[in-house]
This record gives sequence, C-alpha cells and structure tokens, in this order.
Amino acid sequence: MSIRYLRASARAAALGAALSGLAACASARQEADRPVVQQVEDKAAAAPVTPPAPPPASRPSTTVAELQDLIQRHQVSELRTTYNGVYGASLLFKPDDLAYYVALFQQKDFWRVLKTKSEQQAESAYRAFAARSAELAEVDIRRIKLQAEYAHAEKQLAARTVELQTLQADRSLRLEQEAQVAARQEQARKDASALAEQQKDAREQLRALQRQIDALRAQQARVEQAAGRRAGR
Repeated sequence: MSIRYLRASARAAALGAALSGLAACASARQEADRPVVQQVEDKAAAAPVTPPAPPPASRPSTTVAELQDLIQRHQVSELRTTYNGVYGASLLFKPDDLAYYVALFQQKDFWRVLKTKSEQQAESAYRAFAARSAELAEVDIRRIKLQAEYAHAEKQLAARTVELQTLQADRSLRLEQEAQVAARQEQARKDASALAEQQKDAREQLRALQRQIDALRAQQARVEQAAGRRAGR
C-alpha cells in the first residue's frame, strides 16, 4: 500500500511539473506576441483647434420677394395698374388664398408691397400708392416737359442762326455785288469819257480832213474852170 501511494504521488508530481512547464511556455509566447508599446507625442492633439465658421445667415424673406416669386410662377392676377412716368402702382390678386398684393414700383422694380386679405384695404392702399406715384413722377414729368421745350428752343435757335447766317451772307453778297456794279459803272463812265474825248478828237480830225478835201476840191474846180476859159479862147 505504501508503494502504490508513492507511485501515485510521483505520478502526480510529474503531471504537475508538466502542466507548470506548459503554462510557462504559453505565458512566454504571449509575452513575445505582444507589440512593443512606444510613447509617441500626439502633435495633432497639441495643436489648437479652430472651430468651424458659422454658416452665412440667410437673407430674411420679404413681401417684395414673395410677390416677385408669385408673378414668375403666374400665381397672381393683375387687377389694376397705374403709370405715372417711371413710377406706378399695381393691384394684384392671388385667388387660391384670396390675398391681395398692392405694389408701388419705379422703373418696373417693386419698391413697396402690401399684402392683405381685405379688399377694402387693398383698394385704399392702391389709391394711395397711385397718388404717391403721381407725386413722385411730378418732378420727372416736369423735367421731361422742360427737356422737350429746351430741345425745341435749341431747334428754333439753330433755325434762327441759319436764317441769320443766310441773311448775312445775302447782305455780304449784295454789298459785294453793289461794289462790283459801282466799280463797273465807274469804269464804264471813265471808258465813256475817254471814248467821248476820242470821238471828239476824231470828229475834229474828220472836220479838218473834210476842210482839206473841200479846199482841194475848190482848188481843183478853179483850175478846171481856168483851163476851160483858156480852151474857149
């Protein structure tokens, strides 16, 4: 019985030693498989963090933009419009929700827009906007009229200037022609006077020649008479 006990104890000790060796090998293998951990400085974490910029604030919607969008989508009907120069007023109606839009505009750009569901308020606002557009356009209308009158005056001034220049040119031409006529008349008088003197001299010469001719003829007649008397003897 002692021998069996000793053999069992030896077998148990050998088995325990084997298990201890396997455990040590497994532990050593796990230690070898683990990576070496190195302490690395996290530069990115040390850098200051810049917060993202806030999104740009969207422009608040306006009644003007709302009406422009409705017009582009053909969702409103134009009931009335008044024009005064470059200004005007319009009354528009949105039938699906029975809303009225009253707009005051300049050069077809909306300036003020009123939205209401009251027809009476819409009509009143339209009349007010129309009257306001007339007041605003008064200066432009007066400017347009004055500009037209000024342009007409410039045309008349240009026409009168041309007329004056024509009259001045006619006067200059008339004076020039009168001077030429006067010079021609003076030259003609001088020529006539010279011709008269020449004609007088010619007449004197003609009379002198005629006297000579008459004297020669008288002398010839006396000679012939004397010759006839001598022949008759």
